[in-house]
Amino acid sequence: MTGTSEKTTQIVGVEAMDDLIGLFGVFDENLRVIEEETGTRIAATEEGIRIEGGEEMTALTATVLEKMLDMQRRGEPINRSRIRYAVDLAREGNAELISQIMGDVVAITSRGRQVRCKTLGQKRYVQALREHELVFGVGPAGTGKTYLAVAMAVLAFKNKEVDRIILTRPAVEAGEKLGFLPGDLQTKVDPYLRPLYDALQDFLGVETYRSLTERGAIEVAPLAYMRGRTLNSAYIILDEAQNCSIEQMKMFLTRFGEGSRVVVTGDITQIDLPRERRSGLVHALEVLEGVEGIEVVRLTHKDVVRHELVQRIIRAYEKHERSEKHRN
Repeated sequence: MTGTSEKTTQIVGVEAMDDLIGLFGVFDENLRVIEEETGTRIAATEEGIRIEGGEEMTALTATVLEKMLDMQRRGEPINRSRIRYAVDLAREGNAELISQIMGDVVAITSRGRQVRCKTLGQKRYVQALREHELVFGVGPAGTGKTYLAVAMAVLAFKNKEVDRIILTRPAVEAGEKLGFLPGDLQTKVDPYLRPLYDALQDFLGVETYRSLTERGAIEVAPLAYMRGRTLNSAYIILDEAQNCSIEQMKMFLTRFGEGSRVVVTGDITQIDLPRERRSGLVHALEVLEGVEGIEVVRLTHKDVVRHELVQRIIRAYEKHERSEKHRN
């Protein structure tokens, strides 16, 4: 939608021409994205940034550019994905929220990289992790559910809010069953736990991660290992929870004890269980709705922070699944 009003021109003032370099991007690629999204024409002039187009879209584009310039001056990177997200917010009448896309620093990796929320959904998710003992983060791949949860777990551990970090996920692909643990299960499930290892090492560094693992301060294990345990003063993350059975989910949610925090992440569109077995995550979201102390944050394709093509792929699958449901 590019607006149907008459053509108009608007100038956005620029304090320094250097601001335009980061804003416009390499070979003006960021500029092309804004023009494509809004149907306007944009050019740098001696007066500032000149915008031509329909009245509605010209005003919207000016607002987006002003917000992006503000982010640029704060030293925050501008890219095509972020610009598209900003345009979407402005279209929805939420232009005032654009400056909140990049909020406070959530954590710092072992290499000094600052990790910030990149979408409003991520911001709500991190806020929930700060305020609630049990949080469900539900949404598609690429929304940062697990990575941000690990960031918050490491932060809580460093601040001595918990004594250990426990990361777990069901090993459906390795044939995990509740109460049945083949001797070589750990070897089988290691590839499925790899994303959790990687996230922890990103924030702690390889050597610190190994040291803490040897001390028992960090545990990464398949979900079946949680049975029969009470986990006090721990930050516990259950990843890929859509592949839990109802029994496994109930078992897990009743494990955490005093001083613990629990995060359950999953994507209910990616369930690998046999058709006759209902997802424990789907069931839990129904059973626990409205229970005090539990927060559910639902992320969408708008919160995907991977390649922008991933967002389009996810939207296409969601559209297809909706049409299939209507057909049935």
